[in-house]
Amino acid sequence: MYVGGSFAVNSFSSQKNAVDHADRSETAFKFMPEVGYNINEEWAVGCAFGYESDKFHKISDPTENIASESAFSINPYARYTYLKAGKVNLFVDGGVEFTSASKADWTRLAFGVKPGLAVNLTDQISFVSHLGFIGFDQLNPDGDDNNTTKVGVDLSGANLTFGLYFNF
Repeated sequence: MYVGGSFAVNSFSSQKNAVDHADRSETAFKFMPEVGYNINEEWAVGCAFGYESDKFHKISDPTENIASESAFSINPYARYTYLKAGKVNLFVDGGVEFTSASKADWTRLAFGVKPGLAVNLTDQISFVSHLGFIGFDQLNPDGDDNNTTKVGVDLSGANLTFGLYFNF
């Protein structure tokens, strides 16, 4: 059995808009506590629970919040470890992720695989990272007719996570 969590920094950016003079900075991150069970040497099952935050601030006055959004997600998965080389394991997670944001009123459904790397720092502690997503991803702004559907490989920074696991 293992417990832990991952952290992703989706973006740090600033932009200037000449139309409404809303110079702004954006900070977005995602935190995903996780629990899992190792069935055998190759297979594990688990579930990650996510919290996302996206905040916009004026550059001229960082204390003034222009907009913010929070979202919650659940991501059950099955993990297959296909390579073990000493303390390093390469794996792939196959699963489904459902995310919902109430303030902006949108939902997201994704299913596919996420390649990953685990480095066993000790017998009990592992550093884990995911890079990329291969599969189906649909964003549904509630009440709108402009759903966004992506199918394929996504290697953007939004799919880069780092975390620590405690192994029992």
